[in-house]
Amino acid sequence: MSNDRVETILNHLKLHNLVTVEELVEVTGASPSTIRRELAKLTRKGTISRVHGGATLNRYIPIQTPVTEKAVTRHQDKALIGKKAASLIKEGDCIILDAGTTTMEIARNIPNIPLTVFTPDLNIALVLSELPLVDVIVTGGHIDKTTKSCSGDDTKQYFDKINPNLVFLACNAWIDESPGVSTPSYSKVIIKKALLKRYAKKVLVVDSSKYGATSLYKICDIDDLDMVITDRGLPDDICEALKKRGITMLRV
Repeated sequence: MSNDRVETILNHLKLHNLVTVEELVEVTGASPSTIRRELAKLTRKGTISRVHGGATLNRYIPIQTPVTEKAVTRHQDKALIGKKAASLIKEGDCIILDAGTTTMEIARNIPNIPLTVFTPDLNIALVLSELPLVDVIVTGGHIDKTTKSCSGDDTKQYFDKINPNLVFLACNAWIDESPGVSTPSYSKVIIKKALLKRYAKKVLVVDSSKYGATSLYKICDIDDLDMVITDRGLPDDICEALKKRGITMLRV
């Protein structure tokens, strides 16, 4: 019976990525205490990670996915996140748009108003170049052909010199415990850490499918952020737990 229950739990996790104890009680018919014991065993084996009120499969992101492939993954969620993030931008702002397909959706929703945008992302720069009132600055540096964005020491040094009031950060993986927000690229983590050193409001834009995953290089802890904009796939209890830690949570 226990083996069948564990198989049901794992199958449900594979389908939904992130599940609550209440969901597992419903699909298995077991009591909450039994589910928690099973989750504790799977955690000790390294199969899952416990998150507030539930669990997620341990997923490791080993490599950077090509931007052409990422652009079509969960596009609807990214579009909604980008639209919400763009609504935070006001006339006269000086912002940084990190490289990424979710930050690209922010660029697509930015109105033609006077503001300054710094970005290492070549595709984002091209989109914003169509807006006459938006001043667009590409940071320069070595071009990463996988992500179509600039990286390396030149890019980092450029970000070290500027002081925006708003930073939109992208990532490959995030979780509310260690290692927090992460990426598989060493060249990218250097740039992202440089962004977070700015005296600006720091906003993570990320879809819920990346929650619970980890990758090689840590960018920051969740607590280093001011706001997270994600989709409604992130469970209520995790959202509320992050709010209690002082992070503004927006789900779209």
